[in-house]
Amino acid sequence: MNRHKTRIALLPALALLAACGAGGTPEYDVVIRNGTIYDGSGNPPIRGDVAIEGDSIVAVGDIRGGRGEIEIDATGMAVTPGFINMLSWANVSLIEDGRSQSDIRQGVTLEIFGEGSSMGPLNEEMKRQMVERQGDIKYDVAWTTLGEYLDHLVERGISTNVASFVGATTVRIHEIGYEDRPPTPEELERMKDLVRQAMEEGALGVGSSLIYAPAFYARTDELVALASAAGEYGGMYISHMRSEGNRLLEAVDEVIEIARRANVPAEIYHLKAAGESNWGKIDKVIEKIEAARAEGIRITADMYTYTAASTGLDATMPPWVQEGGHEAWVRRLQDPEIRRRVAREMRTPTDAWENFYLAAGSPDRILLVGFRQDSLKYLTGKTLAEVAAMRGTDPVETAMDLVVQDDSDVSTVYFLMSEENVRKQIALPWMSFGSDAGSLANEGVFLRSSTHPRAYGNFARLLGKYVRDEQVIPLHEAVRKLSALPAENLGIQRRGRLAPGYFADVVVFDPIAIRDNATFEEPHQYATGVLHVFVNGVQVLRDGEHTGATPGRVVRGPGWKGRSSVATAAR
Repeated sequence: MNRHKTRIALLPALALLAACGAGGTPEYDVVIRNGTIYDGSGNPPIRGDVAIEGDSIVAVGDIRGGRGEIEIDATGMAVTPGFINMLSWANVSLIEDGRSQSDIRQGVTLEIFGEGSSMGPLNEEMKRQMVERQGDIKYDVAWTTLGEYLDHLVERGISTNVASFVGATTVRIHEIGYEDRPPTPEELERMKDLVRQAMEEGALGVGSSLIYAPAFYARTDELVALASAAGEYGGMYISHMRSEGNRLLEAVDEVIEIARRANVPAEIYHLKAAGESNWGKIDKVIEKIEAARAEGIRITADMYTYTAASTGLDATMPPWVQEGGHEAWVRRLQDPEIRRRVAREMRTPTDAWENFYLAAGSPDRILLVGFRQDSLKYLTGKTLAEVAAMRGTDPVETAMDLVVQDDSDVSTVYFLMSEENVRKQIALPWMSFGSDAGSLANEGVFLRSSTHPRAYGNFARLLGKYVRDEQVIPLHEAVRKLSALPAENLGIQRRGRLAPGYFADVVVFDPIAIRDNATFEEPHQYATGVLHVFVNGVQVLRDGEHTGATPGRVVRGPGWKGRSSVATAAR
């Protein structure tokens, strides 16, 4: 038997017959023995075995009567479903390196893309800009639609499975560009048709990221229309809300309103209360979400396990200065009169837009981690305050200068959140987890920039720091939040559980040893403690080291119009 051969999953009884040898003794491709099995349900674990045949799990429990072509002794180890990264930016990093090293080594087997922007649908101008705006990683844009992009990844070879939302920002740019105005009725219909096309190609729903231009310009009615189009296919709405700070409560209300009016489930990306003055709002946020859930509206959320966010210096500047796109933004920042206005607004508290310069509290809490120009990479790892002091310029002026000189938004880490709130959120039963980062490697082109440590440690940090060390939630509940919960929220079938008939995305890790090692000073450090990872029945991690296997597939959403046999295999 060839364990690397992709096969459509059989019903458990048929799989057992197919696995029987001439003497009637079951034979499997893989047997993981004597593990502590956390099946994803949230129930306490059991001691037992997991058998894999082809791409599927065929038995869970006591299977001493059969043997595996590969046998793994998991005594003392946790055996779990593969983890789902609810907010992944591996959409570009997987083009460079399909091994998905930093996530696979934490047990992630499914990457979910599409926070506001997605890799399709594209028009010719969007393709031109995508090539022109590339940073350290260079690639050809060999696709147009979102479905074509996902297929392109699999054709190149990837170790994790992938799925995506279609970006509300992407369809807006496709039809309107970067203008601050509502779509015309005709433009909105075309935007909805783009959403429908993406849903038929397998998108999970519509994703928004409303603090950034041009997404900021979208009004609630526009988002309801796009979410409704996704809802025609069983899709959902997921959002980086319009505010995570001064207007946090109003932003939660908008998400709930969109879900109610569009009649779709909704999820809040990386839930947080940003800025110390807003930390006390988290209890009210939780009350609002739970009240909506009690009303019958399906509202969930995800988070990362750190008190620092990461985005660009665009989050320090008002959206009006960014209207028209990146080139227009950079051009305006070279106009002395406009600079004076921007500087004044950056220093002035406001509820009109999300100002991370003030939310961080101080420029020494703003860490610069990624530059596009080689001439500025020596500043990587310094704070905005340090660079301003080096240059003898005001921090606000320095931020504008860096955007112009780097011709980019400059990758930036902002220290914004409360550790107490992180723990409180982890304990919520409807909370899942996403890294909000790429899946990187500690080699090659990835070392040309720094990053947020969440790229290497988000999931291991949950299991080590918050589960084992601080006992915020028990391990069986953490596994549910990493697997079955997000699979159910996304409407994904046959993933997220250890059960016969499910795809064999399986993780074996040491609950005593698992830990995150990445720090803000040295983020390019792999997590440790995960020993074995299987994706679609193929071993991708063996004894903590990557095997080089790339069995990842596209996981399609509920509207996919592919052939029924293919749909069964991929979902």
